[in-house]
Amino acid sequence: MSFDYEVIVVGLGAMGSAAAFHLARSGRSVLGLDKYHPPHNFGSSHGLTRIIREAYFEDPLYVPLVQRAYELWADLEKRSNCQLLLKTGGLMIGPPDGALVRGASRSAEQHNLQHEILNSTNLAQKFPMFKVVDDPIAVWEPRAGILFPERAIQTHLDFAARLGAQLSFNDPACKWEPVANGVRVFTDANSYTANHLVLSPGAWMSDLLPQLSLPLTVERQVLYWFKPLSHLELFQPDQFPIFIRQYTSNRFFYGFPDLGDGVKVAFHHQGGQVDPDGISREVKADEVEEMRRVQSEYLPDANGELLSTAVCMYTNTPDEHFILDYHPKFPQVVLASPCSGHGFKFSPVIGELIAGMVEGKAPPFNLELFKLCRYSR
Repeated sequence: MSFDYEVIVVGLGAMGSAAAFHLARSGRSVLGLDKYHPPHNFGSSHGLTRIIREAYFEDPLYVPLVQRAYELWADLEKRSNCQLLLKTGGLMIGPPDGALVRGASRSAEQHNLQHEILNSTNLAQKFPMFKVVDDPIAVWEPRAGILFPERAIQTHLDFAARLGAQLSFNDPACKWEPVANGVRVFTDANSYTANHLVLSPGAWMSDLLPQLSLPLTVERQVLYWFKPLSHLELFQPDQFPIFIRQYTSNRFFYGFPDLGDGVKVAFHHQGGQVDPDGISREVKADEVEEMRRVQSEYLPDANGELLSTAVCMYTNTPDEHFILDYHPKFPQVVLASPCSGHGFKFSPVIGELIAGMVEGKAPPFNLELFKLCRYSR
């Protein structure tokens, strides 16, 4: 049987756009399909900024992956002559025995990363915008910083198209089926065949894999931009690093310097479960007040006028690790993401890995955390 394409990529957000680029770069004929027209505001990859960090508190296994991602972001910047990453340094702040500080320290030590441990006195002296109220410590890492997600996705898509990928926007994949040793993908208007299929639809992953009954949940995530009340200079990117703050045993908020739109802050994993096609984009007064309450305690000078808000989605696995694996019944199908709210920084290396998986190459990294078999043990 002859196929229309060598690879179809469904979902062209963070992972899909990178996969389309790396697959086209390897010489494959590629069709990319997306429900919307990325970059867009309906998924998980908007909101102007994303964090990149190296001392990865979730697991040391991520560190080699993010180090390769740094290399690929730099390569993409060079190719495009467009800034995609801004290094600000990063602070992981919390109790000494908390998951954030303990995990970041473990990754930094295990991989011999440049970092510094700051006690509460050092933290207050070096970064006076943070209010030290509960005797925290912090892990400072100089390589952390900011990625620009809409710009990054557009750049990956632009280069994929230049390399011959066919990109079809506002053309959602409704279903797929195996045919011969390949696949057929159906949209509302057409069907396409290919040797391989990459599924990277983010919050819509379960819709395209009903037979697997993956334990995925979609979480509503609110982003806030505030004008600082005072000391505006302290919130500029040369003074104010990206940060994650663990403020109770299982609660985190994170933030970015003011890049002209205000100081951006958000909670990490505190949103309710939603249907991705029925998510509310309205940010209510009680949500704003909860963020103001936390800011007043830990970052008070940033707690000025609310300039804007946005709503995006996390697609979560139970253990909050990614999915990157072959379909258990159809090895011509690669599953990529969901990423539980911490995946964007890895998108170029995930795209590179997907291209290698399509070619049947053994991955150069340990990907055991991301295997589907963990759900059948």
